Amino acid sequence: MLNALVIVWRESLEAMLVIGVLLSWIGRQDNPAPLKRGLWSGVAAGIGLAVALGFATFAAQSELAGESLELFQLAMVLVAAGLILQMVLWMHRHGRHMKRELEGQAEKSAGAFGIAAITALAVAREGAETVVFLYGLGMEGEGGALAGLFGAAATGFGLAVLTAWLVARGARFLSYRVLFRASEILLLLIANALLANGIDRMIALEWLPTLLDPAWDVSSLLADGQGLGRFLADFAGYRARPAGSLLLASIAFWTYAFWRMARSDRAAPAKA
Repeated sequence: MLNALVIVWRESLEAMLVIGVLLSWIGRQDNPAPLKRGLWSGVAAGIGLAVALGFATFAAQSELAGESLELFQLAMVLVAAGLILQMVLWMHRHGRHMKRELEGQAEKSAGAFGIAAITALAVAREGAETVVFLYGLGMEGEGGALAGLFGAAATGFGLAVLTAWLVARGARFLSYRVLFRASEILLLLIANALLANGIDRMIALEWLPTLLDPAWDVSSLLADGQGLGRFLADFAGYRARPAGSLLLASIAFWTYAFWRMARSDRAAPAKA
């Protein structure tokens, strides 16, 4: 459930950042009232699009069964892992320039309608990603598991509101840049856990060879079926008895993520 909390917190905070930047820009305009109405209309439209995607996802699942359902869930898990990785890399590269880029888009927009379109797309993107992420984390569960997931998501949203308020109030040791940098590793751990889930599923479907099974066995020290081991398995993709193909996939994931982040950091001074 911590995974859902972290993801919803981060996604909600990004959406609130976009709204805050645009509201700040609107406040400096000669006639802000219609622009504000356009912004809040865009927020409503973006939320509506994200909700529609959620209903479409569950409707698609309800029409599937057996192997087709297994393949659909596998695809959603892998898509969620890929989207989290893409989100982290995009924000790592563009986050420092987001305020400037958003204000530039707002200045070029056609009044209230343009502001509404910018806001709707931003909110819909964050909301749609959240739907896919939550599904990948197990939103297909029922009963207590589903209620717990929604509870964690609601807590994450509440923390995002609190975080945005604290930053807006000028908390001394709190900034969006610091928060986003700290959340990058957490999100990459979650993406790695989703990738591990997908690899396990593909091995079970005999789509991937194990290569070496297991590569090692530390279940006597920290089993992944209960307690701390289960938490690490769900949150970070830990396996007490990992298959060789899973290890290779995880190594490739972390190598690519850190290579892209380092390349963005090297290119940043040239764009500053």
